[in-house]
Amino acid sequence: MLSLQFIRENAEVVLESMAKRGADTMVIDQVVELDQQRRRLLRQSETLKATQNQLSKWVGLIKRTSTEEELDQAKAAVLEAMKDSKEPWYLRILTGGTLVVSEMTQGLIKESTEIGKQIKQLDEEVGNTERELDSLLLELPNIVHPSVPIGRDEGGNVVIRSWGKIRGFPFTPLPHWELGERLDIIDFERGVKLSGSRFYILKGLGAHLQRALINFMLDLHTTKHGYAEVYPPFMVKRYCLVGSGNLPKFSDNLYHDDEDDFWLIPTAEVPLTNLHRDEILEHEDFPLHYVAYTPCFRRERMSAGKDTRGIKRGHQFDKVELYKFVEPETSDDELQRLVRDAEDVSRRLEIPYRVVELCSGDLGFAATKSYDIEMWASGCGEWLEVSSCSNCGDFQARRANVRYRPEPGSRPQFVHTLNGSGLALPRVLIAVMENYQQADRSIVVPDVLRPYMGGVSIIR
Repeated sequence: MLSLQFIRENAEVVLESMAKRGADTMVIDQVVELDQQRRRLLRQSETLKATQNQLSKWVGLIKRTSTEEELDQAKAAVLEAMKDSKEPWYLRILTGGTLVVSEMTQGLIKESTEIGKQIKQLDEEVGNTERELDSLLLELPNIVHPSVPIGRDEGGNVVIRSWGKIRGFPFTPLPHWELGERLDIIDFERGVKLSGSRFYILKGLGAHLQRALINFMLDLHTTKHGYAEVYPPFMVKRYCLVGSGNLPKFSDNLYHDDEDDFWLIPTAEVPLTNLHRDEILEHEDFPLHYVAYTPCFRRERMSAGKDTRGIKRGHQFDKVELYKFVEPETSDDELQRLVRDAEDVSRRLEIPYRVVELCSGDLGFAATKSYDIEMWASGCGEWLEVSSCSNCGDFQARRANVRYRPEPGSRPQFVHTLNGSGLALPRVLIAVMENYQQADRSIVVPDVLRPYMGGVSIIR
C-alpha cells in the first residue's frame, strides 16, 4: 500500500499515476481530507490529554501541601492557570467568594472527568476516521513506474522481443480440445459432471505430461536459477490476501470458507508474500528467491461466449510461481532477471514466445512495472499468456510488514517484492500439445520433458 506520508508529500505523483491507470482520482481527495481530519482530531485529543494531566498534577500538588504557606502557593498557581476557566468554583473567587481546599480539589477532579469524556469521544472519532482511511488506502493501486508505456488497456502494451520461429504445418493443426479428446488425455464431459462448467479431467499421459512440466520447471528454477523451493499451504487467512493486495479489492474473485476464515489461494504469490510477514530481515539474508508449485483457485469472470472451449480458462489451475524479496536499489535489475528465468522455460521447451511490456492501463493492482510472456499456440492460432512478471516495489511489503536492516543496527526499511509465473499451466500444456502435434494427431514430447515421462517420446 502507499504510505500516508508519501501521499502527503507527493500528491501530484499519486494523482498522475492514478490517471495513467485510468483510475478514479477522486479517492485521493478523500484520502487527503480524511488524513487532515484525523490529524485535527488527534491534535484536539492530545491537547485535552495534556490539560487533563495538568489537572491531575494540581490535585496532587494540593494534596501534598503540609503548611498554610505551601497551600496558598498551590492555590495561587491553580487560580492563575485557571484564569480563563468558566468553572463555578473559580467564578466565585472572581466575585469575592470564599473557597475551601476541598472545593478546589473537587472542581479540578470534576473538570478532569468532563475532559475525559471529551477525550473518549474524540478517540472514537479518530478510530472511525482511521478505519475509513485505512479502507481507502487498501483500495489504492501501486504507483506506475516512470518507464511504463502509457495506454488505456491491453491495446497499449508493447512487444519488446520475441524468440523462435512459428512452425509451418503441412496439415491444418488442431486445437488442443480436439487433440485431447482424440488421444483420450482430456475428458471434458466428466469434468463438468464432477464440478460444472470450466472444469476438466486430465487422463493418462495427459496428466503425466502436466506433472512432467511441473517437475521440469521446479528442477530448472532450483538447480539452474538459484531459487529455493517452498511447498506452502493452499488455504490462508484473510490477512495474507490483504498483504498480497488481493483483498479487499478482489474479494469477488476468491473462494472463501466463512466458518474457519480460510481462503483458497488464487496464486502461490499470496503465501510467499507473507512468508516473512512481520519480520525484520538482515542485510546478509538478501536476496531471497523462492519457487513454489501450487494449484490456484479463482472465480474467473469470463465474458459470455469467450474462451468457452478447451482448458485455457478455469476456476482451478496449476502454476509454478517465482518470488523475490530484494533490496530496493536492486529491484529493477531483479525484474529483468526474473523475466529471463521465466523465458528460459519457453526456450528449453523450444516453443515460440514473445515478451510484452504492459502499459499503465493494463498494469496489475500491486505492480509498478510488469512484463508478460506469451507462448504461441498453433491450433488456437493465438498468443497465450503463460507468465506475468512484476516488480511491486514496497507496496506488498508495507501491507505484510516485511522489513530489513541495510546495515547492522540500522533503522529497518521495507523490502521490495517481485513475482512471476515460471510458468503457468494449463496454457503451457496447450502450447506443447498444439505446437508438437503431428499429421497423425500424435504429440511429440519435447526433449527436456522425456526424462520426466518415463521414456515416453510420443503420445499416441
